Amino acid sequence: MNWRGRPLASHQIIVNSIAAATTRTGLRVHAELDTGAYPAGAKVTKAELDALPLARHPWHGEWNYTLLPAPPAPPAAPRPRPAPDLAWLACPAITGLPGPALDALTAALAGPAAALRDAARDRRRGYRSRRGHGAGGRTRHTLPGKLAAAILHHRHGLPQTAIAALYQTSPADISRHIGDIRRLLAQTGNTIQPATSKLATLEALYRHAAAHGIHVPDKIKTAC
Repeated sequence: MNWRGRPLASHQIIVNSIAAATTRTGLRVHAELDTGAYPAGAKVTKAELDALPLARHPWHGEWNYTLLPAPPAPPAAPRPRPAPDLAWLACPAITGLPGPALDALTAALAGPAAALRDAARDRRRGYRSRRGHGAGGRTRHTLPGKLAAAILHHRHGLPQTAIAALYQTSPADISRHIGDIRRLLAQTGNTIQPATSKLATLEALYRHAAAHGIHVPDKIKTAC
């Protein structure tokens, strides 16, 4: 009725005819030309159609519907940050143990550590895993790394905040790691012998390492 058989000589005539449509109940129409290119022969599967977020209207929903915006994709899980290179912490001048003795201690803790990890996983089952600090997620630390953190704290008295800065993680993570190692040491009948002098800061640790010829790859500056 709105078109009234007028020759559709241009796209603009078609758009204007559609846009001029009204009803007595107050319908207003906005129309504009879509200049996008749509190649012929494209196939759409039934699964793709069914996946469209359509809200069908009560009256002839096969014709009348609202196409909702696609839901945003879930954010990708953050990848664990690689642990910093802390192999130098295994030097006897820091651990107070020769290499074979440190290896033996690590091996003795491996089995109980796996049991402790499995128990913690069972407790967390059904809960969301905790997110790490920062955009990169939590840094994963190995058993030797956790043992080295406990040695720094119990043998040298290095504060947990300084150890956290060294490990590039949170003090809460370091506190948990040290607590786990403390329980494993008690369970296996091992102890960490305290050093004769204490290291109160990372700079003191670096000086201690340098005095014993230990190369520190990347020093972290901190006021701890």
